Amino acid sequence: MTTTPLQLGMIGLGRMGANMVLRLLRDGHRCTVFDRSQDAVASLVKEGATGADSLADFVSKLEAPRAIWLMVPAAAVDSTIEDLLPLLQSGDTIIDGGNSYYVDDIRRAKHIAPRGIHYVDVGTSGGVWGLERGYCMMIGGEKEVVDRLDPIFSTLAPGIGDIPLTEGRPPNQGTAEHGYLHCGPNGAGHFVKMVHNGIEYGIMAAYAEGLNVLHNANIGTKSQTIDAETTPLRDPEHYQFDLNLTDISEVWRRGSVISSWLLDLTANSLVKDPTLKDFAGRVSDSGEGRWTIKAAIDEGVPVPVLTTALYERFSSRGDADFQDKLLSAMRFQFGGHLEKK
Repeated sequence: MTTTPLQLGMIGLGRMGANMVLRLLRDGHRCTVFDRSQDAVASLVKEGATGADSLADFVSKLEAPRAIWLMVPAAAVDSTIEDLLPLLQSGDTIIDGGNSYYVDDIRRAKHIAPRGIHYVDVGTSGGVWGLERGYCMMIGGEKEVVDRLDPIFSTLAPGIGDIPLTEGRPPNQGTAEHGYLHCGPNGAGHFVKMVHNGIEYGIMAAYAEGLNVLHNANIGTKSQTIDAETTPLRDPEHYQFDLNLTDISEVWRRGSVISSWLLDLTANSLVKDPTLKDFAGRVSDSGEGRWTIKAAIDEGVPVPVLTTALYERFSSRGDADFQDKLLSAMRFQFGGHLEKK
C-alpha cells in the first residue's frame, strides 16, 4: 500500500460520489468532478475540487493516464462510457463503483480493451456513512492497474481502525484487513459485492421478521374474532407481553451474537420513531439479490434464505396482489369462503 496522492475524475456526485470526493480531498488527492447538476459540482469546488461543465471539459482537465470513477446508476453506465470513449486515449482507466451486474463488467472490459483503455469494477459498501467510516471495496480488474490505483483505494477504505485482527490470521497479509480487496479479474469485484448484497437482504429480513414476532407478542391481550375464517388463538395467556423493541434492539447490540452494524441502524430507527410511521413498508431491490439467486441457480447451490428475502421485497411492493386475490377466489369457489373486511 502507498499513500502517494493521485488525480481522480469523478462522474456522479450523488450521496456516495460526493462523499467519496470529500474523503479523497481530505487526504490530499486531486479531484476533478462532473455531474448533470452544476450545483453539485459547485458545492465540491468550494471544498477544493476542480469542476467541469461538460464531459469534454472534464476529460481535458485530467492528466494522462486518466483515472475516471463512475458513480452513476447501473442503467447509465453504458451510455456514460460511450460518451467518454471518443475523449479518452490508450492507458486511461474507467472505474465503475456503482452496483453494476458483473456480467456487464466482463462485456464492458472486452469492449474497451482494443482501445487500450482499462476497466476496473469496484463493489462499494458504506452508503451515506462512508465519508467518516470509509468504504469497504471489492475490486475486479488487471492487477497492475489496480495496484497503480492503490492510493485511491487506501484513502477511501476504512483502514484497520480498532477492529482486532481475526484470531489466527497473520498480520500484513494484504489489503483485506484495511477494508479493500482485489478479488480477481474484471467482474470479480461486482460478483463479490453482488453476493454481499444478497446476504444483506437475508440479514435485514431476519431482523425485521424477528422484531415483528416481538411486536405482536401481546396478541393475547386483544379481543379475538370467532368465526369460520379465523384460526383461534389457543392460548392467549401465552401472549401477554408488551415488549419495548427500542430497548430490545439496544440490548442486542451489546454482547449479543446477533449484534451488527445493521442492528445498530435498526436501533437508530426505533429510537427516532418506535412506530415507524414515516415508512409505508414498500421495500425496493436494486438488482443484486436477483443476480445472486441467478448465480446460485447456475452454480446449483441452495440459497433458500436469500431467495425468500428477495420474494418478501416483491410482496411488500404489492407484487403479490393478484396471486393473493386468486387465492381468495379459489377459497370462495371451493368452500364459499368470504373475504374478511
